[in-house]
Amino acid sequence: MSRWLEAKVIENRHWTPALFSLRVEAPALAFAAGQFVRIALDEVTGDAGSRVARAFSFVNPPRDPVLEFYGVVVPEGPLSPRLAKLEAGDILFVADNPSGFLVLDEVPQAEDLWLVSTGTGIAPFLSILRSDACWSRYRRVILVHGVRHAPELVYRELIDGIRRERGADFRYVPLVSRERAPGALEGRIPAAIGDGRLEATAIPIRPDSQFMLCGNPDMLRDVQAALGARGLRKHRRRAPGQITVESFW
Repeated sequence: MSRWLEAKVIENRHWTPALFSLRVEAPALAFAAGQFVRIALDEVTGDAGSRVARAFSFVNPPRDPVLEFYGVVVPEGPLSPRLAKLEAGDILFVADNPSGFLVLDEVPQAEDLWLVSTGTGIAPFLSILRSDACWSRYRRVILVHGVRHAPELVYRELIDGIRRERGADFRYVPLVSRERAPGALEGRIPAAIGDGRLEATAIPIRPDSQFMLCGNPDMLRDVQAALGARGLRKHRRRAPGQITVESFW
């Protein structure tokens, strides 16, 4: 059974009216890059029985003492609108049992690693990109991030820093589906795979390329279908493949 740890908000950054990132101080947590943990607030202050929790992926790498979570406001949701209003010094709760299998230990070694995300699904990949294992096990890493509108292409300073550090070993491909945006492909990720634009912007998809997917269910389904048409299949421990997926929608 999990135990709740008290955490204090250091910063609440609002990227858009609906997107926010919480940085919090909490007791040390052991987790692997790519995992998630439940965070919570009490509906009634001091009443643990009223506690409401949801799963959030870690944005920070495991070695970082400050925890970071990236979220979207669900207008009628019981938790996210309240999290978005937290200020520095406010208290929330973090479970002590991170979990999840969207981690590199579950992914075969290969030449190329594709990290394919939509929306807040980019969060675990930002943690993975800052782990040593990511760069010791894969020669090239491609981060793909699909959003509806250009302001939702978040964490650009962090991504640009990785690009400067890793050079040609790292590629970043943003996609915007509902408007044209400079420097971004237009449309959805599955379509960009199907018509070749993704590969033309990044690198060719190889038969042994490894893909990690995180995002909305439609993207997960459609990208798997697009990659399946190329001969790639879902990875399982007993039946190795090229596509690793996890969704806690």
